[in-house]
Amino acid sequence: MTANLLCRQISSFLLKQSTKTTTMKFTAAPLALLALAAPITTSAWSTAAVRSVRAVPATILHGYSTATTGESATESFRLSFTEGDDTISPWHDIPLKGNADGTYNAVIEIPKMTKAKMEVATKEPNNPIAQDMKKGKLRDYHGPIFWNYGCLPQTWENPNEEHPELKCFGDDDPIDVVEIGSKAIAMGSVTEVKPLGVIAMIDDGELDWKVIAIATDDELAKEYNDIDDVPDAVKDGIREWFRWYKTPDDKPLNGFGFDEKWLDAKNANEVIEETHDAWKKLRSGEIEAGKLWTGKN
Repeated sequence: MTANLLCRQISSFLLKQSTKTTTMKFTAAPLALLALAAPITTSAWSTAAVRSVRAVPATILHGYSTATTGESATESFRLSFTEGDDTISPWHDIPLKGNADGTYNAVIEIPKMTKAKMEVATKEPNNPIAQDMKKGKLRDYHGPIFWNYGCLPQTWENPNEEHPELKCFGDDDPIDVVEIGSKAIAMGSVTEVKPLGVIAMIDDGELDWKVIAIATDDELAKEYNDIDDVPDAVKDGIREWFRWYKTPDDKPLNGFGFDEKWLDAKNANEVIEETHDAWKKLRSGEIEAGKLWTGKN
């Protein structure tokens, strides 16, 4: 697909969305799609533009500290986690449940308005955050992601278990979370979030759930309690961003199960608990870990 055709299709989508958006408060969300149509060199994605986003300090959060080694934007970069004097795994040692009922802890891997594809390194000891590699090259999105992106600790999408309705297997990673609050949250932050819904993305035949959530300390947290509270422009923007984001690399569009619908908060909680149960079996050794580092192998 050419960049011009992609741009026209995204522009058409944005035009339709603009008629649904009733306030300026939410009009920026679907602009995430423009990231895929713009050349990487455009000034919209310049370092200066990314630096202008306000970030939340992440030195010490919830009793956890983070430290970096290696240079950023290199293969050697790692962000590790400690609790007191002990190195811990953000995947296995940080609890899933938050302090308040109905909340969960999210480990932020990619702050909003950044491009580096950072992730918890599930196969490395203590699972530090590192930049993903593909064919020997560091991975970057072709435009910034417009939301904070990370994972929920102590969850796992089991690649050995077929979903009974979707007929595909898990992607072998912790479940992903898209935090839609108003501020950028620094990489490595452990943030208490409230799940609002979930969508079943199908990526290269694998099930890759995306939980949509809001930080409990965000100004919108009191207004957002379920998926219907989230503006359509935000929900559509997230879905279309994840549908298209690999196409500049000549990859096919990602698909979505359940007629591409966002499922509600109740379903999101059920999916999270299912992935938590799968993680328990992985950690206990009931399920073979393979190359994954669990701290038990």
